[in-house]
Amino acid sequence: MQKILVGLLMSLFSVSSFAQMNHGNMEKPSLTKAIAVLHPTKGNTVRGWVTFEVVEKGVRVVAEITGLTPGKHGFHIHEFGDCSSDDGSAAGGHFNPTSMPHSMPMSDKRHVGDLGNIEADKNGKASLDYVDSMLMLHGEVSILGRGVIIHEKEDDFETQPTGNAGGRLACGVIGVAKK
Repeated sequence: MQKILVGLLMSLFSVSSFAQMNHGNMEKPSLTKAIAVLHPTKGNTVRGWVTFEVVEKGVRVVAEITGLTPGKHGFHIHEFGDCSSDDGSAAGGHFNPTSMPHSMPMSDKRHVGDLGNIEADKNGKASLDYVDSMLMLHGEVSILGRGVIIHEKEDDFETQPTGNAGGRLACGVIGVAKK
């Protein structure tokens, strides 16, 4: 019994000493990049990916999407990273932690999740590359763990709170990406 107790104490001491030796000495990696892989909602074929990378003036948003009808489609970050429902509704509404009105992505007063529209060519492919000064990968308004939704229609930037962008064609969850 005494040997077991001594062994247990030594194990605890070793673990405790190891934790103390390494506590504060290990640098936490700075999160600078995130990704959402988009999967189609039921009955749709829209797929793609969106990366979010911290740059000097905000977060660079780069997207590649396929399977769209030609034209503009609403492109938003939604409040929940839940793509479990057939229609994408589990992702909730637009991510709006600051209680602002729906608007254009370059507006000072907008939902954090208002990314505007992504435009598909005649082959159903869309690309996007811009820097968003409002997005963050840390803090209270972090987009990590939120959902990205591609909508069936163009965002009109006026209709509250959705931009009248219609149904949800694809959904993805924003997660930490390898640098």
